[in-house]
Amino acid sequence: MNVRARGTHAIPIALFVLLAGCDGRSPSPTSPTSSSFLTGTWTGTITFQVNPGDPDAPPPTTGPITWTFAVVPQTDLRTFKTTIRSQDPWLTIETTASTALTPDNSPPTSISTQGEYNSPRGCRGTFASIGTAQATRIEADFNGSDCQLATFSGTVVLTKQ
Repeated sequence: MNVRARGTHAIPIALFVLLAGCDGRSPSPTSPTSSSFLTGTWTGTITFQVNPGDPDAPPPTTGPITWTFAVVPQTDLRTFKTTIRSQDPWLTIETTASTALTPDNSPPTSISTQGEYNSPRGCRGTFASIGTAQATRIEADFNGSDCQLATFSGTVVLTKQ
């Protein structure tokens, strides 16, 4: 048998196999989905105490809070721009924060959020939150600092709308 003849048939056959799946159209580009279980609006309550541990600390306060999550593109659905609106009497704010999911982008997973806000008391405050994100519920701590060395510590509980 002629080895050379067999080799010349191998090229057209390999080419045929490669092209067999083509139908004349260009392959469409694949892009990651821009949606996540976290995307959208979550509402709930924030409960915290100002200056916990201080003998003159006011009692804990509770108020409504809304977080809206939007995926940051090209982050494997793990990083979000988060708009936070708190209507608590002491912490009436609207701000944008950064949120990250680790180690996975599907529930249940750890969630952390940090940011700054314009305090109703005239300074720039900071906060951080760490907790667990389920498919329709988030439970996390919520801690920060405000004007005149005030600190606050508490929790936030949110459900998906």
